Amino acid sequence: MNVSIIGATGYGGGELFRLLYQHPVFNIHSVHTTRDEIPLVEEFPNLNGLTDITLKNIDPEDIAKHSDIVFLATPSGVSSKLVSAFVETGIQIIDLSGDLRLTDGDEYRKWYKHEPVNDDLLSKAVYGLTEWNRSKIKETRLLSNPGCFPTATLLGLAPAVQENIIDPNIIIIDAKSGASGAGRSASKNLLFSEINENLKIYKVNQHQHIPEIEQQLKEWNHSVAPISFSTHLLPITRGIMSTIYVKLTKAISTENVIEIYQEIYKDSPFVRVRPKGNFPAINDVSGSNYCDIGLDVDERTGRLTIVSVIDNLIKGAAGQAIQNANLMNGLDERMGLEFIPLFP
Repeated sequence: MNVSIIGATGYGGGELFRLLYQHPVFNIHSVHTTRDEIPLVEEFPNLNGLTDITLKNIDPEDIAKHSDIVFLATPSGVSSKLVSAFVETGIQIIDLSGDLRLTDGDEYRKWYKHEPVNDDLLSKAVYGLTEWNRSKIKETRLLSNPGCFPTATLLGLAPAVQENIIDPNIIIIDAKSGASGAGRSASKNLLFSEINENLKIYKVNQHQHIPEIEQQLKEWNHSVAPISFSTHLLPITRGIMSTIYVKLTKAISTENVIEIYQEIYKDSPFVRVRPKGNFPAINDVSGSNYCDIGLDVDERTGRLTIVSVIDNLIKGAAGQAIQNANLMNGLDERMGLEFIPLFP
């Protein structure tokens, strides 16, 4: 099957190319950008000697004529315009931006500061949190890939929310990300001198992933109240750690919570639930499509601490997009993604 990537010069697009390059079924037919038509290797020197593919301008009809799937790795506000053009062609669309994630256009306008796509397109888009939406993903041709923070957070929270073992009114999320999560555009805040040997909070109570997380939590439990969600920038390249604090509604042991999580995720090959007393670090999943989860009940306070880690560029973006593309085309969701995390 031929695939095309739009937005191939960013970190997400580059990671899509790297992963799709070795996929046994998907063949990279073309890569596209709104910038100059240059060899891709000029943007990604790690591809030197591996490909002579050249960046091309965007022509939806021509792309749809030669490819079966198009991945949109473009900034929010750009994908919405492209989706409208691609839908008419019948090609499978996987959007990695936030443009299709919120079902309420007014909410999108409020948090993303762009005009939303029309309601008809929003209603057709399937939210691609793979482990929790497989049946719909298999049937769709228009998929909205989740954000990186929501992926780590929702995978960590889902079993507790679904099993009603926590108070839906008190959910506190302390999330930290590597610098690649901010994209590849130049920014003073991302200068080496600004982030090295530093840790800082950003977008306090204003992060655009807040409504995405709340929207999914409310689908699982209508009683979920607004969450407290804080994001911090780590002086590392890639990775996310989401540490979540919730109040239990009944007395339950750490062992029992772990059993619940292990049972729920037993058929999810990329979610690994740690045994008691064992907590994941970002390096444990770096360079992989895994999400590792650690759990602990504090009997003194009646709270459950959930630690969820992912590689933001893979499970939080390109890897999950390919996992969803596999399902959309009747393939094993693990195909092209079964690589061991880097260590150290």
